[in-house]
Amino acid sequence: MRSLHFVPAAKRRMLDHALDSNADALILDLEDSVSPEAKIEARTEICRWLHEVDFGTKTRIVRINALATPWGEDDLAALSECAPDLFMVPKVETPYDLERIDAQLRRLPHPPEEEPGLIPIATETPAAVLGVADIARAPRVRALTWGAEDLSAALGAQRTRDRSGRYLEVFRLARSLALLAASAARIDAIDGVFVDFENLDGLREESDNAAAQGFTGKMTIHPNQIDIVNQAFTPTAEAVAEATELLEAYETHRRSGHMAFRFRGEMVDAPHLERARRLLLRSRKPLDSA
Repeated sequence: MRSLHFVPAAKRRMLDHALDSNADALILDLEDSVSPEAKIEARTEICRWLHEVDFGTKTRIVRINALATPWGEDDLAALSECAPDLFMVPKVETPYDLERIDAQLRRLPHPPEEEPGLIPIATETPAAVLGVADIARAPRVRALTWGAEDLSAALGAQRTRDRSGRYLEVFRLARSLALLAASAARIDAIDGVFVDFENLDGLREESDNAAAQGFTGKMTIHPNQIDIVNQAFTPTAEAVAEATELLEAYETHRRSGHMAFRFRGEMVDAPHLERARRLLLRSRKPLDSA
């Protein structure tokens, strides 16, 4: 999943636009985009979408309300029967939050292949940031994402970015810890949203930065962000060709008994090979011999 696009619940027009987009996944949102008085109706509408709408190859994610709200557990009970691919869970503070969800889902009659996974938003409180590695290893977690806005409110921060548009230090730390936790748990790391949706140059820079560090995708909030995000997280043809050439050269040297060798003017060894393999996996063109 390179691009994970938010769709407000019960707004069919926005769903139709999102279905026509190049987004890899759609996040059907019951949390921030739905007013309290509309939560139950929106939940019913999302369940209807999951039953009736053809999502094609797009991954279907539902962002439920936080468990501490009056709607979170009912969201899980109602929507798990509608078989989304993943639940996105906001306001996660400890692995126990996800263990509760796992226990609730286990009580429902799902075939194993239809059991939904979880994507926790794992940095929305200071406690969550400090425990993000444990959250990443909780049951059913398939990917991890992070967010700055709720964390800024919890901290009492005046803003999340400096005057150049870059995250302030504490939010860079939260982002880095989320990436490291996801990598340690061997799950996907999804970068947070870029809220200034008219600033496409800023989005492109931040997406390129995220991909360069190891994030596997990014959430989007406006259709004009999707293609930019997809491009940032899709390896270029030149990069794919170089990675393929490197792994082919490795096979040749390995058969000769040399595990470190010179490639394009540099000495390469195991870390370079692992980066090449991961790049080819992201390009959906794995090298069979590697």
